[in-house]
Amino acid sequence: MRPVRLVPLAAVAVLAAACSSGGGAPAWSFAAPASAAPSAAPSMAPAAVPSAAPSVAPTAAPSAAPSAAPTADAAAATRIEVTLSDMMKIEPAAMSVPAGVPVTFVVTNGGTVLHEFTLGDEADQMAHDQEMMANGGMSMPKDEPMAIGVEPGQTKELTVMFDTPGQTLAGCHVIGHYAAGMKAAITIQ
Repeated sequence: MRPVRLVPLAAVAVLAAACSSGGGAPAWSFAAPASAAPSAAPSMAPAAVPSAAPSVAPTAAPSAAPSAAPTADAAAATRIEVTLSDMMKIEPAAMSVPAGVPVTFVVTNGGTVLHEFTLGDEADQMAHDQEMMANGGMSMPKDEPMAIGVEPGQTKELTVMFDTPGQTLAGCHVIGHYAAGMKAAITIQ
């Protein structure tokens, strides 16, 4: 006789209870709770997803500072297809996106070497370039709130919301790529 596994049955029961809450709308959201104090009582509702990063602090110049926090509207986000190439290009080289609306960059590495897609103004780009040069140029791209590393032939998505109109950049900071011109201009309207 085979033992009965209760864990899958419990998972089905929780899923069935959640789906039968009625009203058509979920009884949960991705918004952070009003108080930061943890509750002593356990909850069956999913925990709030923490923000990936706060909005970037504005600079003296007009800011197009993006917020990297994913939203429940990510599926309804403006989508922009981007290709990274071994010709040291980000295509399209110029993009326009709306302010105050989630924007999903669908980034494909069409090359044969690792590339990255980093968002930020020129100061952010230069700071990231210096970070990548650390350790004798051996730093590898990694996923961060405003950057993704994309392996050859792979596609990744990065969803952000630009808070205000202005200008920003996308760049690849694999050693030597940004200096070779692997960047794109982004206009936030």
